[in-house]
Amino acid sequence: MPEVNHSSVSEFIFIGFSTFPRQLLPFFFLLFLLMYLFTLLGNLLIMATVWSERSLHTPMYLFLCALSISEILYTLAIIPRMLADLLSAHHSITFLACACQMCFSFTFGFTHSLLLTVMGYDRYVAICHPLRYNVLMSPRGCAWLVAGSWACGSAVGLVVTTAIFRLSFCGSHRIQHFLCHVPPLLKLACGSNVPAVALGVGLVCITALLGCFLLILLSYAFIVNAILKIPSAEGRHKAFSTCASHLIVVVVHYGFASVIYLKPKGPHFQEGDTLMATTYTVLTPFLSPIIFSLRNKELKIALKKTFLKRLHSNA
Repeated sequence: MPEVNHSSVSEFIFIGFSTFPRQLLPFFFLLFLLMYLFTLLGNLLIMATVWSERSLHTPMYLFLCALSISEILYTLAIIPRMLADLLSAHHSITFLACACQMCFSFTFGFTHSLLLTVMGYDRYVAICHPLRYNVLMSPRGCAWLVAGSWACGSAVGLVVTTAIFRLSFCGSHRIQHFLCHVPPLLKLACGSNVPAVALGVGLVCITALLGCFLLILLSYAFIVNAILKIPSAEGRHKAFSTCASHLIVVVVHYGFASVIYLKPKGPHFQEGDTLMATTYTVLTPFLSPIIFSLRNKELKIALKKTFLKRLHSNA
């Protein structure tokens, strides 16, 4: 008999937070709302400071602005919907809205990883090839790197979303998550092509993420080798300080991602999976502007200068 197409579903139901006691949900709402607002404020403040301070019109801070934009858009694709579901009794999402959320979250998430890779390359050129920095990191070259990161991130988002939403969905439409993510949606899919799609999507995601991570590791292998050759301790400290904030963000970014995707799966891990997912979607973006602001001396000084300037102008 021909296979019946069950993909004409109208909506899915999120059950990510439904297993938690209802009295905890307002607490989660307030906590995640404050973290989200701080994330938006921190990234917008970084962008405004870089824009207003001429001393920060360098490739490193151009990439930091692009990173802030990708972070704002990534959280915008996930967190407002999650906050609404925390206080709502109706957790449904339409088929089209679910596809859009997946596309946007993957696009901005992978763009974020690619921009972190580009920032690692920028630090490699600055420390290992300082005399050629202005040539290798010209404004045109930096613009191409940023545009390439967005283009590749968009391509991954479109490929993954198209592959998942071409599947047929049958049986339960209850997504065991608080967003439209690949693993819980694959559990709802049916048909003989599901294993092939799961393998293909997994290979695309792992190749992209692992490729970015390995390129960052390679950049820092050359950076550490170059720093160790600097004769003075002060020079080594100064060189390393220019990489510290980026390196910490990379460790946080990939550290939380590995914990989420490599931890054991199963029904009894559902609450833990939900909370761990919030660390990547809420906590990681929350920490990023804090790390860049506190660990980057130039940016910290510029932020204080911009804040004092605004304070005096409003006085």
